[in-house]
Amino acid sequence: MLRCAVSQITHAAAMALKNLLGLVCDPVGGLVEVPCVKRNVIGSVNALSAADMALAGIISRIPPDQVIDAMREVGDQMHPSLRETGQGGLANTPAAREWCAAQEEE
Repeated sequence: MLRCAVSQITHAAAMALKNLLGLVCDPVGGLVEVPCVKRNVIGSVNALSAADMALAGIISRIPPDQVIDAMREVGDQMHPSLRETGQGGLANTPAAREWCAAQEEE
């Protein structure tokens, strides 16, 4: 377990969340396999990188509580089709629609 201060933890969280701010949730066919699983890998690497930066003394210029408030604001302003409906973003591409149609035929 790494030894760190609470402030380093909160700055790491703020830096990691800022990198994901505005990310849409657009599961193809309503499944988490595309693109969510791969995004989770990127989110994990992002979190580890943010922790390394915080341990190195880098701080978030935007305080963690304000980052969370901004996430809420961005989420509220996002179009509903981009909020885990499978109707927008990658889920609405021609390739995704073709794949979904093929799955329905099986």
